[in-house]
Amino acid sequence: MSLFDAIMLGSIQGITEFLPISSSGHLVIAQSLLGIELPGNIIEVVTHLGTLLSVIIVYRKEIIKILLGFKEPLTKKYIIFLVIGTIPAAVIGVGAKTFISEFFESIKLVSVSLIFTGLILFLSNKIKTNKSSISINKSLLIGLSQALAIIPGISRSGMTIIIGTLLGLNPKDAAKFSFLLAIPIISGAGLITAIDLVDQPTQISYNILFAALFSSFIVGYISLKWLLGILESGKLHFFGYYCTSLGIITLMIS
Repeated sequence: MSLFDAIMLGSIQGITEFLPISSSGHLVIAQSLLGIELPGNIIEVVTHLGTLLSVIIVYRKEIIKILLGFKEPLTKKYIIFLVIGTIPAAVIGVGAKTFISEFFESIKLVSVSLIFTGLILFLSNKIKTNKSSISINKSLLIGLSQALAIIPGISRSGMTIIIGTLLGLNPKDAAKFSFLLAIPIISGAGLITAIDLVDQPTQISYNILFAALFSSFIVGYISLKWLLGILESGKLHFFGYYCTSLGIITLMIS
């Protein structure tokens, strides 16, 4: 794997992690097109760590507010909702780690999942904006949608934001909960991968891994800012055409 490949994959991750078009699905397709064969999902996790840093930077004020005000009743509730929303993906991610890794080897699965994501995105055009707040039941359902997005080709941001808005949250609040919800999951995945690397050192150099991480961070920061603007304009459903088209094309040529 070359430095150029690492930067390309990191940039793809940075763009697709926040835009509702599935970062994992695009990484699988990109690795296939570039002829890159990597054991497991090391690059997948490393580039996710880069976009995790961009989430922390963009939502730094909210994160600091939560950390400093964790004793306040409303903040305590919000933290509980985040914990509840994290549980489904954490349980599935840890319990079925080996099985899930095999998903990243199937282009056909990614293709079908992208089509599914596209169909879900079309729903966003039919959703009326409400002003209800997050609750235990809503956080659990959003968490389940995040767990479903473990499958490459299903957009995590798309699923969680759309499910959040379907449950009555306005898009801005749904996006905030979605991306704060990603922090513990991505952090946990990175920790598990780091532990695996201690026992089975990767053949990929640390320079390559850093290039992938840094490029995903920079591009991810820009993409997240762009997505927040798209949510304000109500144009999220446009990405449904892209996901559906890409899914159909890759399914035909795979």
